[in-house]
Amino acid sequence: MRKIIPVIIGLVVLGVLARQPAVLRFFNAAPIQDDHQIAQAFANRQSNLQVRGEGIVRRVLSDDTQGRRHQRFILELASGQTLLVAHNIDIAPRIEGLRQGDTVAFYGEYEWNDRGGVIHWTHHDPDGRHADGWLKHDGVTYQ
Repeated sequence: MRKIIPVIIGLVVLGVLARQPAVLRFFNAAPIQDDHQIAQAFANRQSNLQVRGEGIVRRVLSDDTQGRRHQRFILELASGQTLLVAHNIDIAPRIEGLRQGDTVAFYGEYEWNDRGGVIHWTHHDPDGRHADGWLKHDGVTYQ
């Protein structure tokens, strides 16, 4: 009987956690974590993938001000692949002072395009329906 009680408690805890949307989003949004897998997503024209990585800023672009505003910049991964980062600054704070040569880590959604891809959803989801993303620059997390 003593051995069964921890099993029952574990099953109850798992049942409760499985009903929590944030827990389900966490397990359903397993990130791609390296350049090789992002390169595969590009080669296979895949989109809607949660990805994590880091790159060097190659160009800081002007903000996209059509609709929701986005801070935009081009990152180059260690593999040489480039990504456009479109960071929603109506929801998350802008990275002030971002410059060419800076390192930025990211967690967001990858969308395929013929230039390497776009990373967006680099912010929290105010509606709680999408995995929260982020950017990290100089020890500060932006989400």
